[in-house]
Amino acid sequence: MLLCYAILQILHQKSIMLFKDKRIRVSQPLTRGPSAFIPEKEVVQANTVDERTNFLVEEYSTSGRLDNITQVMSLHAQYLESFLRSQFYMLRMDGPLPLPHRHYIAIMAAARHQCSYLINMHVDEFLKTGGIAEWLNGLEYVPQRLKNLNEINKLLAHRPWLITKEHIQKLVKTGENNWSLPELVHAVVLLAHYHALASFVFGSGINPERDPEISNGFRLISVNNFCVCDLANDNSIENASLTGSNFGIVDSLSELEALMERMKRLHEEREDEEASQEEMTTRFEKEKKESLFVVSGDTFHSFPHSDFEDDMIITSDVSRYIEDPGFGYEDFARRGEEHLPTFRAQDYTWENHGFSLVNRLYSDIGHLLDEKFRMVYNLTYNTMATHEDVDTTMLRRALFNYVHCMFGIRYDDYDYGEVNQLLERSLKVYIKTVTCYPERTTKRMYDSYWRQFKHSEKVHVNLLLMEARMQAELLYALRAITRHLT
Repeated sequence: MLLCYAILQILHQKSIMLFKDKRIRVSQPLTRGPSAFIPEKEVVQANTVDERTNFLVEEYSTSGRLDNITQVMSLHAQYLESFLRSQFYMLRMDGPLPLPHRHYIAIMAAARHQCSYLINMHVDEFLKTGGIAEWLNGLEYVPQRLKNLNEINKLLAHRPWLITKEHIQKLVKTGENNWSLPELVHAVVLLAHYHALASFVFGSGINPERDPEISNGFRLISVNNFCVCDLANDNSIENASLTGSNFGIVDSLSELEALMERMKRLHEEREDEEASQEEMTTRFEKEKKESLFVVSGDTFHSFPHSDFEDDMIITSDVSRYIEDPGFGYEDFARRGEEHLPTFRAQDYTWENHGFSLVNRLYSDIGHLLDEKFRMVYNLTYNTMATHEDVDTTMLRRALFNYVHCMFGIRYDDYDYGEVNQLLERSLKVYIKTVTCYPERTTKRMYDSYWRQFKHSEKVHVNLLLMEARMQAELLYALRAITRHLT
């Protein structure tokens, strides 16, 4: 670990020297600004004020440029550093997998959500690191052992609770195409990272980029069917409304004041009386069942059925990197099916189990991921829209735990009644879409919640959703690996 950080420190010193005589390349988006959801001036102001962002790009960016993801994340510079360091480590530093394989796995992961932004980025990186161009023609051209990742890629992306020790055993069995456990852990970390990053890309409306300096001889993959025009204007759902009486919101100011009041009341109730363990379990089950009706249920009664079904046609450019393209998210608590056992977080925690396993098999990545998880969870400026000196811990925890609830993970010490109190309907719609079917996210969804809040606060929400999703995927995969080992 000391060696790892020593190398990163050398890179940091080198970047300071380079920065003096080299300007950062900023990719040119196809439409103005790095995000279709956030006014360009808000992101640009953050980047010009914070020179630290430029140092971080020189130090840790694999592309060597200030891409649109980095520009939007730079609204939270502290988090950006943790993110870039961990991503740089899994893509560029010593590890079990060859460099080209890492980028190809990133492509496979991004393809599960039709994220052309990430696919194009890693097609270029794959070739730069010596990848075989023929592999970009599709999975039939790659080695069998890479193809064998398809099943775990599919399950991790959409239904991680289905991953069992048998899936692990199948991959690490003896034979010429087997994976070693360190290689598999490296691959799993990459898959989870890029599934979650696809959520951030779509949730933040990241614009595609046009960079004339990149020319790899391969046609750039077109944007998914919810194209830039849909992301920006919601043309496909123009007549649908996510505001007003549908969600019982009078106006954005009263929405903010009502949320502040609910937070205050919950603080007082928590001090006065603590719910029993039985009641806490009941509240979790209630929230889990209610999540069935978010997005897929009555919330979208105003949306034509075809808006979400017919638009899910996957282009051949993307489908070449995946198998079973029709496989997607299904609610953990599906009606009329055999009840799946809830993942009790206390039985297999990141802190006590996942961290040590991943760190043992893939040296130091555990420390970097742990720092990133802690950073986003604890990140606060003690503000809420126009209010200052606000403790937002309760709200951040509700966002994180709601994501885990949709993935069937329950915390015994958390009162899930708080989720219903703090997360109004339009925000739940947004969270479930970004987390479970990110490619369906639209600007109307983004605009429909917390209308009085700053864009930087909404980016913070996306960071929380991204990390909660990544941690949920890792918990299921690492638990399966642990069971394989025991």
